[in-house]
Amino acid sequence: MARAEDTEIIDKFEQFYRDYYRNEIGQLAQKYPNEKRSLYVEWGDLYRFDSDVADDFIAQPDQMREYAEEALRLYDLPVDVKLGQAHVRVRGLQTTTGIRDIRARHRGELVEVTGIIRKATDVRPKITEAAFECQRCGTLTRIPQTSGEFHEPHECQGCERQGPFDINFDQSEFLDAQKIRVQESPEGLRGGETPQSIDVHIDDDITGHVTAGDHVRVTGILHLDQQGSNQEKSPVFDVYMDGISVEIEDEQFEDMDITDEDKKRIIELSNEPNVYDRMVGSMAPSIYGYEQEKLAIIMQLFSGVTKHLPDGSRTRGDLHMLLIGDPGTGKSKLLQYVRNLAPRSVYTSGKGSSSAGLTAAAVRDDFGDGQQWTLEAGALVLADQGIAAVDELDKMRPEDRSAMHEALEQQSISISKAGINATLKSRCSLLGAANPKYGRFDQYEPIGEQIDLEPALISRFDLIFTVTDQPDAEEDADLAEHIIETNYAGELHTHRENTTTSNVTAEEVDNVTGNVEPEIDAELLRKYIAYAKRNCYPMMTEEAKAQIRDFYVDLRAKGQGEDAPVPVTARKLEALVRLAEASARMRLSDTIDSDDAERVIEIVRSCLQDIGVDPETGEFDADVVETGQSKSQRDRAKTLRNIIEELQEEYEDEPGAPMERIVERAAEAGIEESKVEHRVSELKKRGDLYEPQNGYIRNI
Repeated sequence: MARAEDTEIIDKFEQFYRDYYRNEIGQLAQKYPNEKRSLYVEWGDLYRFDSDVADDFIAQPDQMREYAEEALRLYDLPVDVKLGQAHVRVRGLQTTTGIRDIRARHRGELVEVTGIIRKATDVRPKITEAAFECQRCGTLTRIPQTSGEFHEPHECQGCERQGPFDINFDQSEFLDAQKIRVQESPEGLRGGETPQSIDVHIDDDITGHVTAGDHVRVTGILHLDQQGSNQEKSPVFDVYMDGISVEIEDEQFEDMDITDEDKKRIIELSNEPNVYDRMVGSMAPSIYGYEQEKLAIIMQLFSGVTKHLPDGSRTRGDLHMLLIGDPGTGKSKLLQYVRNLAPRSVYTSGKGSSSAGLTAAAVRDDFGDGQQWTLEAGALVLADQGIAAVDELDKMRPEDRSAMHEALEQQSISISKAGINATLKSRCSLLGAANPKYGRFDQYEPIGEQIDLEPALISRFDLIFTVTDQPDAEEDADLAEHIIETNYAGELHTHRENTTTSNVTAEEVDNVTGNVEPEIDAELLRKYIAYAKRNCYPMMTEEAKAQIRDFYVDLRAKGQGEDAPVPVTARKLEALVRLAEASARMRLSDTIDSDDAERVIEIVRSCLQDIGVDPETGEFDADVVETGQSKSQRDRAKTLRNIIEELQEEYEDEPGAPMERIVERAAEAGIEESKVEHRVSELKKRGDLYEPQNGYIRNI
């Protein structure tokens, strides 16, 4: 018999449904039980109706949920439907609890967490009430299975013997069940903290909708689970959640709280005439110089617009950038700074990353019931809708780097491991840093040849910057001054913070730190970027279209001669469009005008000048990047192979073509001796030539 207090609360819920959820309950009744089995209740509505009931729902969710579901069963419906097994799922709590902030006091409470799904098991049926049939007399005994363990009857209620029993599946009740592991979102982490995670048990109609890499908001009841085995139980407990509601958040930067005051400051900033200079000044101010690289990185943070075309295809808007340079030029520092600025970012270093760690790993462990294969999302999946900074790209194994190809162009990651076929999203920008092949650039060799990365990977980057460290008296003096000032500012600040008797005044510190302080506060810039990406979708003006088209067509025209190399490919044209969109977004403009086109053409031209030029001919040659060797190198290799072919026929009795004769013939064809030797050794490495005897070469 229900207590008067219980009846009162159930009546309150019925009244609440009539006031707030009349239509939703009507829709549920029409679609129950096949399409819909849950009524979703916003906690804010419940709080407006009765704040005490809403607070009790957080403090005693198990009890209050029973009352809410009982009230739903008693609710007068216009149609003859019984909502016997319908769930009431409360969501949208006033505050979100961080996964790392969950404490013992939260036990048994309703909490809401946000994060990324790291792993998800398959959906499996779970028994909620088992009907045991006695094998001797056939009596049915029903036992509810509520806790994590499976309970069997001690004795038969009919013949009072201890079995044997069989489960009668027709009379038992089952629910779909799934277990997911939710990890903190990378954007909430500062200072390289290890992300923490919590396991969530979900059941019935909310199972099977999420996969690894999804950003979710989970509302559930916090429970404890004792560590250790049955023989040795530990006094320490693990926490897990019974999930009541799981919502996928595809909204970008959902945790960026932009107030009206912030919006006002953002719009004021966007109207300033020197907004580009100020943003460059806010990008790693402690690193001297690199104006163009910093501008490009800021553009990468804003990114272009992702286009969905009517035929269902998608054009990426994210920009990929590569910094290749001498050691000690501040590349890693730039990457680390981007990690602080980007609203969502993941940083990883090449040496410490495998292909599974970058994409996704198939893991077999006891997550879930029994040993199951589950997918664990890697760095590029966790950076979805953000930026992935990968340092030391050249130190990675080639097979690990190849895992990035699909993530860069298609922005998805296809996994076929351990019988799991899945496609995960990785809609992120990639900012990579690498050293040249020999550790430092050799000024006597073409830069294209010194990049020790696969052409297939390099060609996917929109911009490639080379950072060389050349001694220059004036530049070096400015750099030394900047580094010493930066360190001095740090010394004063640290001295003032840590020494109680410090005689350094705040004014002195401010005077010195002016040079190394960002022009725009990092927090405001993060909000600016999030606001622009959320609200700004610029379109091209006719002038901008014409400028970009002319630049591309003029460059291509240089490759029209019979023997001319292909100067640039269509990939660069797409890069120009993406950069122009990012440039317009930087000032919150809805149109891409000729200034934007000019700005990005300048950047692309300077990158091509660094890396896309054949040093021998001085002409633009796309193959330097796209295939790893310029047209003149290919032609030289072809000429050499023809010379060796002819000499082999002339010297039939010899083991092959004599090297000195090859050098003589090549000189007649205008190829220097040093280049002949270099090209022959390259072709030998590739397996196109071999040396049967010292001083003799043969074609394969």
